[in-house]
Amino acid sequence: MSTVENSVAGTVTDVVPRDIPLPVVPPRIERALTTWAEQSFIQCKRMLLGWARSPSVTVQVLLYPALTLLMFDVVLGGSIKAVTGMPAIYGQVPMVMLVAAMTGAVVSALGFKVEKASGLLSRFWTMPIHRAAGLTGRLLAEVVRVLVTTLFVLAVGIALGFRFWNGPLAGIAMLMIPVLFALGFTVLVTALATITEGVVLVQVIGIVSNLLMFFNTGFVPVGAYPTWLQPIVENQPMSCAIDAMRGLAWDGPVAVPLLKTLIWTIGMLVLFAYPAIRGYQRAAETA
Repeated sequence: MSTVENSVAGTVTDVVPRDIPLPVVPPRIERALTTWAEQSFIQCKRMLLGWARSPSVTVQVLLYPALTLLMFDVVLGGSIKAVTGMPAIYGQVPMVMLVAAMTGAVVSALGFKVEKASGLLSRFWTMPIHRAAGLTGRLLAEVVRVLVTTLFVLAVGIALGFRFWNGPLAGIAMLMIPVLFALGFTVLVTALATITEGVVLVQVIGIVSNLLMFFNTGFVPVGAYPTWLQPIVENQPMSCAIDAMRGLAWDGPVAVPLLKTLIWTIGMLVLFAYPAIRGYQRAAETA
Protein backbone atom coordinates (compact mmCIF):
# COMPACT_ATOMS: atom_id res chain seq x y z
CA MET A 1 0.00 0.00 0.00
CA SER A 2 1.37 3.44 -0.92
CA THR A 3 1.95 6.32 1.44
CA VAL A 4 -1.10 8.16 0.12
CA GLU A 5 -3.33 5.10 0.58
CA ASN A 6 -2.05 4.60 4.12
CA SER A 7 -2.76 8.19 5.04
CA VAL A 8 -6.27 8.03 3.55
CA ALA A 9 -7.03 4.71 5.26
CA GLY A 10 -5.74 6.04 8.55
CA THR A 11 -7.88 9.16 8.21
CA VAL A 12 -11.06 7.17 7.54
CA THR A 13 -10.35 4.83 10.43
CA ASP A 14 -9.80 7.74 12.76
CA VAL A 15 -13.05 9.43 11.73
CA VAL A 16 -15.25 6.30 11.69
CA PRO A 17 -13.94 3.63 14.10
CA ARG A 18 -14.67 0.11 12.95
CA ASP A 19 -16.13 -0.99 16.28
CA ILE A 20 -19.03 1.55 16.24
CA PRO A 21 -22.05 0.19 14.29
CA LEU A 22 -23.91 2.50 11.91
CA PRO A 23 -27.45 3.49 12.95
CA VAL A 24 -30.22 1.36 11.56
CA VAL A 25 -32.97 3.42 9.89
CA PRO A 26 -36.31 1.62 10.07
CA PRO A 27 -37.95 1.27 6.65
CA ARG A 28 -41.02 3.42 5.98
CA ILE A 29 -44.15 1.33 5.53
CA GLU A 30 -45.77 2.81 2.44
CA ARG A 31 -49.33 1.72 3.27
CA ALA A 32 -49.28 2.57 6.98
CA LEU A 33 -51.97 4.92 8.28
CA THR A 34 -49.34 7.26 9.72
CA THR A 35 -47.69 7.48 6.30
CA TRP A 36 -51.05 8.18 4.70
CA ALA A 37 -51.84 10.97 7.16
CA GLU A 38 -48.39 12.55 6.92
CA GLN A 39 -48.26 12.50 3.13
CA SER A 40 -51.86 13.69 2.82
CA PHE A 41 -50.93 16.81 4.80
CA ILE A 42 -47.87 17.27 2.58
CA GLN A 43 -50.02 17.08 -0.55
CA CYS A 44 -52.53 19.46 1.04
CA LYS A 45 -49.76 21.95 1.81
CA ARG A 46 -48.44 21.66 -1.75
CA MET A 47 -51.82 22.51 -3.25
CA LEU A 48 -52.49 25.37 -0.84
CA LEU A 49 -49.12 26.96 -1.60
CA GLY A 50 -49.79 26.64 -5.32
CA TRP A 51 -53.18 28.30 -4.97
CA ALA A 52 -51.79 31.06 -2.76
CA ARG A 53 -49.22 31.94 -5.44
CA SER A 54 -51.83 32.08 -8.23
CA PRO A 55 -53.56 35.46 -8.68
CA SER A 56 -56.42 33.88 -10.63
CA VAL A 57 -57.20 31.48 -7.77
CA THR A 58 -57.07 34.36 -5.29
CA VAL A 59 -59.62 36.26 -7.37
CA GLN A 60 -61.81 33.17 -7.67
CA VAL A 61 -61.62 32.32 -3.97
CA LEU A 62 -61.87 35.78 -2.37
CA LEU A 63 -62.65 38.65 -4.69
CA TYR A 64 -65.35 37.06 -6.85
CA PRO A 65 -67.56 35.85 -3.94
CA ALA A 66 -67.20 39.18 -2.12
CA LEU A 67 -68.20 41.19 -5.20
CA THR A 68 -71.07 38.79 -5.92
CA LEU A 69 -72.46 39.26 -2.41
CA LEU A 70 -72.07 43.03 -2.66
CA MET A 71 -73.86 43.08 -6.02
CA PHE A 72 -76.75 40.95 -4.76
CA ASP A 73 -77.20 43.14 -1.69
CA VAL A 74 -77.07 46.44 -3.60
CA VAL A 75 -79.25 45.39 -6.54
CA LEU A 76 -81.70 42.96 -4.95
CA GLY A 77 -81.48 43.37 -1.19
CA GLY A 78 -84.09 46.10 -0.79
CA SER A 79 -86.50 44.56 -3.29
CA ILE A 80 -86.35 41.13 -1.68
CA LYS A 81 -86.99 42.56 1.78
CA ALA A 82 -89.93 44.61 0.49
CA VAL A 83 -91.54 41.56 -1.15
CA THR A 84 -90.81 38.89 1.48
CA GLY A 85 -90.51 40.91 4.67
CA MET A 86 -87.28 39.07 5.54
CA PRO A 87 -83.77 40.59 5.56
CA ALA A 88 -82.28 39.45 2.26
CA ILE A 89 -78.75 39.25 3.68
CA TYR A 90 -79.61 36.07 5.64
CA GLY A 91 -80.30 34.24 2.42
CA GLN A 92 -77.64 35.87 0.27
CA VAL A 93 -74.66 35.19 2.55
CA PRO A 94 -75.32 31.42 2.75
CA MET A 95 -76.05 31.26 -0.97
CA VAL A 96 -72.78 32.98 -1.93
CA MET A 97 -70.83 30.75 0.45
CA LEU A 98 -72.22 27.66 -1.28
CA VAL A 99 -71.72 29.03 -4.79
CA ALA A 100 -68.11 29.86 -3.94
CA ALA A 101 -67.61 26.31 -2.69
CA MET A 102 -68.93 24.90 -5.97
CA THR A 103 -66.94 27.17 -8.28
CA GLY A 104 -63.78 26.56 -6.27
CA ALA A 105 -64.24 22.82 -6.73
CA VAL A 106 -64.11 23.38 -10.50
CA VAL A 107 -60.79 25.21 -10.13
CA SER A 108 -59.42 22.26 -8.18
CA ALA A 109 -60.66 19.83 -10.83
CA LEU A 110 -58.95 21.84 -13.59
CA GLY A 111 -55.76 21.72 -11.53
CA PHE A 112 -56.14 17.95 -11.45
CA LYS A 113 -56.33 17.98 -15.26
CA VAL A 114 -53.12 20.03 -15.45
CA GLU A 115 -51.29 17.65 -13.13
CA LYS A 116 -52.40 14.71 -15.26
CA ALA A 117 -51.33 16.34 -18.53
CA SER A 118 -47.95 17.38 -17.13
CA GLY A 119 -47.22 13.86 -15.86
CA LEU A 120 -47.05 14.92 -12.22
CA LEU A 121 -49.69 12.36 -11.19
CA SER A 122 -47.79 9.52 -12.83
CA ARG A 123 -44.54 10.60 -11.15
CA PHE A 124 -46.24 10.58 -7.75
CA TRP A 125 -47.69 7.16 -8.56
CA THR A 126 -44.25 5.64 -9.19
CA MET A 127 -42.73 7.09 -6.03
CA PRO A 128 -42.94 5.47 -2.55
CA ILE A 129 -46.01 7.53 -1.66
CA HIS A 130 -49.25 6.24 -0.19
CA ARG A 131 -51.69 5.69 -3.05
CA ALA A 132 -54.52 7.56 -1.33
CA ALA A 133 -52.46 10.56 -0.22
CA GLY A 134 -52.93 12.51 -3.45
CA LEU A 135 -56.72 12.33 -3.38
CA THR A 136 -57.13 12.87 0.36
CA GLY A 137 -54.64 15.73 0.25
CA ARG A 138 -56.74 17.36 -2.46
CA LEU A 139 -59.88 16.99 -0.36
CA LEU A 140 -58.13 18.47 2.70
CA ALA A 141 -56.97 21.42 0.61
CA GLU A 142 -60.54 21.94 -0.58
CA VAL A 143 -61.81 21.97 2.99
CA VAL A 144 -59.26 24.64 3.94
CA ARG A 145 -60.06 26.69 0.84
CA VAL A 146 -63.81 26.58 1.47
CA LEU A 147 -63.31 27.55 5.10
CA VAL A 148 -61.15 30.55 4.12
CA THR A 149 -63.70 31.64 1.49
CA THR A 150 -66.57 31.20 3.94
CA LEU A 151 -64.88 33.37 6.57
CA PHE A 152 -64.08 36.05 3.98
CA VAL A 153 -67.69 36.12 2.72
CA LEU A 154 -68.85 36.27 6.34
CA ALA A 155 -66.65 39.31 6.96
CA VAL A 156 -68.21 41.07 3.96
CA GLY A 157 -71.68 40.00 5.11
CA ILE A 158 -71.09 41.41 8.59
CA ALA A 159 -70.12 44.71 6.99
CA LEU A 160 -73.47 44.62 5.13
CA GLY A 161 -75.50 43.87 8.29
CA PHE A 162 -75.29 40.09 8.75
CA ARG A 163 -75.39 39.03 12.42
CA PHE A 164 -75.58 35.81 14.46
CA TRP A 165 -78.73 35.91 16.60
CA ASN A 166 -78.59 32.40 18.07
CA GLY A 167 -75.23 32.36 19.80
CA PRO A 168 -71.68 31.35 18.91
CA LEU A 169 -72.32 27.60 18.74
CA ALA A 170 -75.05 28.06 16.16
CA GLY A 171 -72.73 30.39 14.26
CA ILE A 172 -69.95 27.79 14.19
CA ALA A 173 -72.42 25.15 13.04
CA MET A 174 -73.55 27.44 10.23
CA LEU A 175 -69.97 27.94 9.03
CA MET A 176 -69.41 24.18 8.92
CA ILE A 177 -72.31 23.58 6.53
CA PRO A 178 -70.51 25.00 3.45
CA VAL A 179 -67.49 22.84 4.30
CA LEU A 180 -69.72 19.77 4.56
CA PHE A 181 -71.50 20.65 1.33
CA ALA A 182 -68.21 21.26 -0.48
CA LEU A 183 -66.80 17.90 0.60
CA GLY A 184 -69.56 16.00 -1.19
CA PHE A 185 -69.53 18.33 -4.19
CA THR A 186 -65.74 18.06 -4.57
CA VAL A 187 -65.92 14.27 -4.68
CA LEU A 188 -68.60 14.58 -7.39
CA VAL A 189 -66.52 17.02 -9.43
CA THR A 190 -63.37 14.93 -9.03
CA ALA A 191 -65.20 11.89 -10.35
CA LEU A 192 -66.41 13.90 -13.35
CA ALA A 193 -62.93 15.33 -13.92
CA THR A 194 -61.51 11.84 -14.39
CA ILE A 195 -63.89 11.04 -17.27
CA THR A 196 -64.42 14.38 -19.04
CA GLU A 197 -62.32 17.00 -20.75
CA GLY A 198 -61.64 20.31 -19.03
CA VAL A 199 -63.94 22.41 -21.24
CA VAL A 200 -66.80 19.94 -20.92
CA LEU A 201 -66.34 19.81 -17.16
CA VAL A 202 -66.55 23.59 -16.82
CA GLN A 203 -69.65 23.73 -19.01
CA VAL A 204 -71.47 20.96 -17.16
CA ILE A 205 -70.66 22.28 -13.68
CA GLY A 206 -71.42 25.84 -14.83
CA ILE A 207 -74.90 24.85 -15.98
CA VAL A 208 -75.60 22.92 -12.77
CA SER A 209 -74.29 25.76 -10.57
CA ASN A 210 -76.37 28.39 -12.37
CA LEU A 211 -79.54 26.33 -12.09
CA LEU A 212 -78.97 25.70 -8.40
CA MET A 213 -78.05 29.34 -7.76
CA PHE A 214 -81.14 30.87 -9.37
CA PHE A 215 -83.69 28.30 -8.24
CA ASN A 216 -83.19 28.16 -4.48
CA THR A 217 -84.53 29.75 -1.33
CA GLY A 218 -81.62 32.17 -0.99
CA PHE A 219 -83.41 34.89 -2.96
CA VAL A 220 -87.08 34.37 -2.09
CA PRO A 221 -89.11 31.83 -0.07
CA VAL A 222 -90.16 28.65 -1.80
CA GLY A 223 -93.75 29.92 -1.95
CA ALA A 224 -92.74 32.58 -4.47
CA TYR A 225 -92.00 29.94 -7.11
CA PRO A 226 -94.63 28.29 -9.34
CA THR A 227 -96.50 25.50 -7.62
CA TRP A 228 -95.11 22.77 -9.85
CA LEU A 229 -91.55 23.97 -9.17
CA GLN A 230 -91.80 24.34 -5.40
CA PRO A 231 -90.99 20.71 -4.44
CA ILE A 232 -87.85 20.80 -6.60
CA VAL A 233 -86.69 24.15 -5.23
CA GLU A 234 -87.42 23.19 -1.63
CA ASN A 235 -85.50 19.92 -1.76
CA GLN A 236 -82.55 20.74 -3.99
CA PRO A 237 -79.22 20.66 -2.08
CA MET A 238 -78.54 24.40 -2.04
CA SER A 239 -81.99 25.24 -0.67
CA CYS A 240 -81.63 22.68 2.11
CA ALA A 241 -78.24 24.08 3.13
CA ILE A 242 -79.40 27.72 2.85
CA ASP A 243 -82.49 27.07 4.99
CA ALA A 244 -80.39 25.37 7.66
CA MET A 245 -77.82 28.20 7.66
CA ARG A 246 -80.54 30.86 7.80
CA GLY A 247 -82.18 29.09 10.73
CA LEU A 248 -78.88 28.86 12.61
CA ALA A 249 -77.96 32.51 12.03
CA TRP A 250 -81.34 34.24 12.16
CA ASP A 251 -84.70 32.44 12.21
CA GLY A 252 -86.39 29.44 10.69
CA PRO A 253 -86.31 25.64 10.79
CA VAL A 254 -82.97 23.93 11.33
CA ALA A 255 -83.43 20.21 11.99
CA VAL A 256 -85.23 19.20 8.78
CA PRO A 257 -83.11 21.20 6.29
CA LEU A 258 -79.92 20.15 8.11
CA LEU A 259 -80.97 16.50 7.87
CA LYS A 260 -81.64 16.95 4.15
CA THR A 261 -78.21 18.53 3.72
CA LEU A 262 -76.59 15.56 5.44
CA ILE A 263 -78.52 13.18 3.18
CA TRP A 264 -77.40 15.06 0.06
CA THR A 265 -73.77 15.10 1.21
CA ILE A 266 -73.69 11.44 2.20
CA GLY A 267 -75.42 10.55 -1.04
CA MET A 268 -72.78 12.34 -3.13
CA LEU A 269 -70.01 10.68 -1.15
CA VAL A 270 -71.52 7.21 -1.50
CA LEU A 271 -72.27 7.55 -5.21
CA PHE A 272 -69.09 9.27 -6.37
CA ALA A 273 -66.33 8.26 -3.94
CA TYR A 274 -65.51 4.99 -5.68
CA PRO A 275 -65.62 6.48 -9.23
CA ALA A 276 -63.36 9.31 -8.01
CA ILE A 277 -60.86 6.86 -6.49
CA ARG A 278 -60.82 4.60 -9.55
CA GLY A 279 -60.65 7.56 -11.92
CA TYR A 280 -57.77 9.07 -9.99
CA GLN A 281 -55.93 5.76 -10.14
CA ARG A 282 -56.48 5.42 -13.90
CA ALA A 283 -55.36 9.00 -14.47
CA ALA A 284 -52.15 8.39 -12.52
CA GLU A 285 -51.39 5.12 -14.25
CA THR A 286 -52.07 6.33 -17.80
CA ALA A 287 -50.78 9.92 -17.58
